[in-house]
Amino acid sequence: MTTTASMNAIRSSARCPVCSGDAPLLDVVDLNKSCEELHGKFLPMAGVPVYYSICDGCGFCFAAELHRWSIEEFSTRIYNDDYHLVDPDYLEVRPHANAQMLATTFGKHVLDLRHLDYGGGNGVLSGELFAAGWDSTSYDPFVDGPLRADMGRFNLVTSFEVFEHVPDVDHLISTLASLVEEDGLIVFSTLVTDGIIARNQRLQWWYASPRNGHISLFSRRSLVLLGERQGFQLGSFNQNLHAYWRKIPPWAVDIFKPA
Repeated sequence: MTTTASMNAIRSSARCPVCSGDAPLLDVVDLNKSCEELHGKFLPMAGVPVYYSICDGCGFCFAAELHRWSIEEFSTRIYNDDYHLVDPDYLEVRPHANAQMLATTFGKHVLDLRHLDYGGGNGVLSGELFAAGWDSTSYDPFVDGPLRADMGRFNLVTSFEVFEHVPDVDHLISTLASLVEEDGLIVFSTLVTDGIIARNQRLQWWYASPRNGHISLFSRRSLVLLGERQGFQLGSFNQNLHAYWRKIPPWAVDIFKPA
């Protein structure tokens, strides 16, 4: 429950995690607001307010109080046995679709690739690619625990539907940077907020759903600034699919065309 003390803490410490700019409160939603509301499915109200702030500088929108939760709190209150009710595609449908997209996009270069699916959940995506001859590994902090020191580096790192779930975005980008080769590619998905979230407007976007763990909502500028911390450039295939790179690898030159 959000108390007066915690609300005062949010107001006094809501600095943008991306650019350190001022991030005043934007709006409040119920903890049980989920992405399934897009399909007309509503959970009972939890009675727990979740306050989102938005940065005046880079447009990053985030739930400051949930950014302070422990991994145990997320496991208990968000990523529990009922999670499939608010994201029915995460177990099979989405991993299969993303595996097919990667196979179509990068398949002819499979012998050049060492692939990591970061935030890969139950490993369905990586397992499907491995069965097709890829050197593919899955890692998810909620499934596998702390990152192993001996994982090494990969020249293709994917991270589908992860960025919006992460409370510590600086740790995320530094971790991804430590896992990708200097001339590797990071392909990731998250919907950008441009033209959707703005100051003095109610936060009605379906993707702004704390019950799904969507606590970090990125504008394109905030993605650019986040990547620049590690020397990455940003390119986007569309509003949901993006890539970071320092130098586009030779095997991706004919595939990835920066927007």
